Amino acid sequence: MVATTQQTMTPQRFRNDPTELEAVYFRWIQPGSSTSAITDRAERIFRQHLELAATRAPGSAISRVYRQDDSAELGAAIQIVNDDMPLLVDSVTAALRRLGATVTEVVHPVFDVSRDADGKLLTIAPRDGEAEPTGETDGKTLRESWIHVQLGTGLSDELVDRIERALPPLLADLRQVADDTPTMVEVLNTVADQLDQAAKWADDAEIPQTSNLLRWLSDGHFTPLGYGYYHFRRSAPSADAAFEPWQLPGTGLGVLSNGAVADISVPVVGAKRTVLRMANGSVDSLLPGSRDLYFISVADYGGTDPSGRASWGDTVAMVKGEHVFVGTFTVAGLHENILDIPVISRRVLQVIEWAGFGLDSFSGQAMLEMLQSFPRVELFSTDARRLFETVSAVMNLGLRRQVRLFIRRDARSDAIYCLVYLPRDRYSTEVRLRMGDILRAEFDAEQIAYSARATESELAVVYFTVHRKPGAEAADISDENRERIQELLLATTWTWGDRLVAEAAGASDVPQALATDYAAAFPASYQQEHEPAHALSDLRRLERLDDGAIDTNLYRQSESSSAEWRFTLYVAGEGISLSRVLPVLQSLGVEVVDERPYQITLPDRPDRWIYDFGLRVAAAPLRDALDSESSAHLEHSVELESLPETSVRRRFPEAVTAMWFGRAEVDGLNELVLRAGLHWRQVVLLRAYAKYLQQAGFAYTFGNITRVLLTHPATARSCTELFAAHFDPDGVGAEAATRAAALAERVQTEIDAVVSLDTDRILRALFGLIEATLRTNYYRRDDAGNPLDYLSVKLNPHAIAELPKPRPQFEIFVYTPRVEGVHLRFGSVARGGLRWSDRLEDFRTEVLGLVKAQAVKNAVIVPVG
Repeated sequence: MVATTQQTMTPQRFRNDPTELEAVYFRWIQPGSSTSAITDRAERIFRQHLELAATRAPGSAISRVYRQDDSAELGAAIQIVNDDMPLLVDSVTAALRRLGATVTEVVHPVFDVSRDADGKLLTIAPRDGEAEPTGETDGKTLRESWIHVQLGTGLSDELVDRIERALPPLLADLRQVADDTPTMVEVLNTVADQLDQAAKWADDAEIPQTSNLLRWLSDGHFTPLGYGYYHFRRSAPSADAAFEPWQLPGTGLGVLSNGAVADISVPVVGAKRTVLRMANGSVDSLLPGSRDLYFISVADYGGTDPSGRASWGDTVAMVKGEHVFVGTFTVAGLHENILDIPVISRRVLQVIEWAGFGLDSFSGQAMLEMLQSFPRVELFSTDARRLFETVSAVMNLGLRRQVRLFIRRDARSDAIYCLVYLPRDRYSTEVRLRMGDILRAEFDAEQIAYSARATESELAVVYFTVHRKPGAEAADISDENRERIQELLLATTWTWGDRLVAEAAGASDVPQALATDYAAAFPASYQQEHEPAHALSDLRRLERLDDGAIDTNLYRQSESSSAEWRFTLYVAGEGISLSRVLPVLQSLGVEVVDERPYQITLPDRPDRWIYDFGLRVAAAPLRDALDSESSAHLEHSVELESLPETSVRRRFPEAVTAMWFGRAEVDGLNELVLRAGLHWRQVVLLRAYAKYLQQAGFAYTFGNITRVLLTHPATARSCTELFAAHFDPDGVGAEAATRAAALAERVQTEIDAVVSLDTDRILRALFGLIEATLRTNYYRRDDAGNPLDYLSVKLNPHAIAELPKPRPQFEIFVYTPRVEGVHLRFGSVARGGLRWSDRLEDFRTEVLGLVKAQAVKNAVIVPVG
């Protein structure tokens, strides 16, 4: 337990049991994978922190940096014990990130402790709300921040050394700010009193307003971090030299204390200026965690130089000096009603009055609500006239669904302040990030800070502070460039549906109303996966479908390897099951690795479905066949009709469609579509011959024939080319005969090169069937120009060695995926009939027996039967 390892303290010396304190220490840490580095070492972390806090001199901070492999076994971490003060945690974590360390978890309990005169820890108790702690009579009770920062792994020794050197001066600077805070609050009130006196003789209505503002700031609405008093003097000993501010020695407090190393450019502007000026600023070099800093400059209308010193050149006659405060607004200050803020309320009422609205009118209240969301720094930094122009441009913006950009450049720091108004329902983190990327690129930014506000009004507002890179070229903030950037920002607010409608606007074949319907119908999962241009292509395909119809598309994404393809099936009407699609795709020799179904529901219309499959082509011959496809043909949006008939992007989808509607069987021969580059009807031709061989009593099964053809795709293709040379009506004549003879010789040569006897027999049998074919209907078309649904070939049985005897004089084999049949006759003219056979594997044998019997029985009637 902790009590046994802490030699200088015992549980009785605490006001609570140390085990309870450990629970308080880790109060806000929830166990989980992201905090395992904390929860797995909780006892060691608390014990080490307790030992570190054993002795602390009053008014000092103690810290320790733990290395990854030191004896404490905490991993890379930092522990600090310090008086509780503002910006402590933010400054420490920001400094660590700036140095290059990764902060994974922060533990930050606040304890009430009592220490003796030597700083030795006497009692410790959890901080209980706002109640004042009571310590032992011989000690002093303090509120202390105990900070444990767990760092990421992989920190170099050089980085750890830098962290050890950076922590003490940072904590010292924070203490300086904390020690000077009461004095700075007092100075705020003192300057307010001086302005009250100046208001008696200076004719400036803004002076009493500024006085009230300073009191408002000091009343818990502003956390001062620094103060300095500045005079003006010539930058050089010449009459025409520009004025520059210089801080009077002994007047600096906090981050503006004399000798501070912060890179601070004080926003004073010289002669004949207004009494109050405010601007953003940064003292990041001193306080890394301080964000949204404000510089408040107040003119001094007093009489003499408080330091008693003189400076060369002239000083301003009216303004004797400059009171400069730097700090941050508190939460109460940031959310205060603007009508309750001095100076600001006067500007706001002036703007509403110029607009011609009554404060209690609908329009007046709408304008007031808009001003309430205005960034505080802009309210203080913008005069009433420019504020009026900005608000006027934004009024009714939400109804027009537009974006407005307002740009202001800070001449002092070259920072660009961008105020962006947009419809509230269009604001999201993704939109804000895209806007930030645009502003970063447009203004050559080194860093971008932002604040955002979305209320019940129609508008959201995002305020970007663009810190530009040192030495960046002058920023173009002209109206023309502002409008151009505004259009870029507008594009970031478009939803996916907006982009689809815009994409369809340039397509004459897609009505705007139809695009709008589809934009609402495409599911969110589809929108995340596909760009609007992709969706527009899908939209066209879906619109061409009648109920029950399908469309298909094979394509490859540009970043995918040659083995990775995607296949899309479009269905109108009822959805389909995966078990219906997978066998079809697998029969083509591809592996289905993923499926993404999307349902598109349109008003008063049948549903549409998109099934997007990821395909992997494992076999090398298949990949080689696909690699031959032109890269220009791979895009998803390319219409299949525009592709050559030999394109795999046409052959593959057409084969799927044929199998889907039963025009082709689902078996392994379909792999020839990819492996041999065949059209699905050419595969049907080879399948019909293979089926006929089974009826002829061939010794090899259909599976054996399939295996041989897949192993020898070139020969399979040569066989189909030989068939075309014999029977294609577009190629008749002497030239076709010559080509057929050459192809027959090539097929025989390829078969002769085969080593396996079984393979030789199968290929020769197919070759023999093609050579024995007399006629075919393969090239016939119906009235609509489509191929017939059945295939028939007229054969010369005496030329087929595989046929058993007796062999008819003529034979016609008819094949479809639904039915097969043969017609046998022993002469040119014969009498016969029809018969349905249940012998699926050898119905030809049955028919042959019937024909022989018929021939004998009818011999006296006709010459042949």
